[in-house]
Amino acid sequence: MAETHVLFVEDDDVIREATQLALERVGFAVTAVPDGLLGLEAFRADRPDIALLDVMVPGLDGVSLCRRIRDESTVPVIMLSARADAIDVVLGLEAGADDYVTKPFDGAVLVARIRAVLRRFGHAAGPHGAAPGDGPADGADGVLVFGDVEIDTEGMEVRRGGDQVGLTPTEMRLLLEFSSAPGTVLSRDRLLERVWDYGWGGDTRVVDVHVQRLRTKIGQDRIETVRGFGYKLRA
Repeated sequence: MAETHVLFVEDDDVIREATQLALERVGFAVTAVPDGLLGLEAFRADRPDIALLDVMVPGLDGVSLCRRIRDESTVPVIMLSARADAIDVVLGLEAGADDYVTKPFDGAVLVARIRAVLRRFGHAAGPHGAAPGDGPADGADGVLVFGDVEIDTEGMEVRRGGDQVGLTPTEMRLLLEFSSAPGTVLSRDRLLERVWDYGWGGDTRVVDVHVQRLRTKIGQDRIETVRGFGYKLRA
């Protein structure tokens, strides 16, 4: 089996070298670069399996680099930041990142988060317990229909009003989780566990930002907020 290739963009020499060694020790192939412009070049040249981007890097900051990557690819992205305040987190997630990790981080925790993201992206069939074709399919051949939104659970495609909607793998898994239980309120903790593979819990801002991104693509009123409880898909 080919090694998983990680692109790591970090301007701090000590953190970059120590993290690269830690990732290589557990079997990842790592391309580590000190600034965003080199990171973009490396991404285009190597097409890594996952990108780890520090927010504050010279040349092209991590958020801008994430946007450039997302314009070209659905490869998973994890943002790294020394700050955990809402602005940094939301900016990174809104740029298209799938997750974020706050520095300083434990190497084992970072490896676990990388593996969790890769597991999500490897499960093209959808969320845990939601196999293609399961759920309230109003159409044939595994097509779920909710208003003007059609979800092809076999072809992993979504259409709205007949037009194809481009979703990242994380957004697709989130939509599949909602579509497996339409009209049912799903808590943020449940979504973190089922979509992000966080059995131990995590930051619910990840859920909130991804739900908002999904709403912009399938319709603001398709996913309803149930205050104090979570979200539900309007059947």
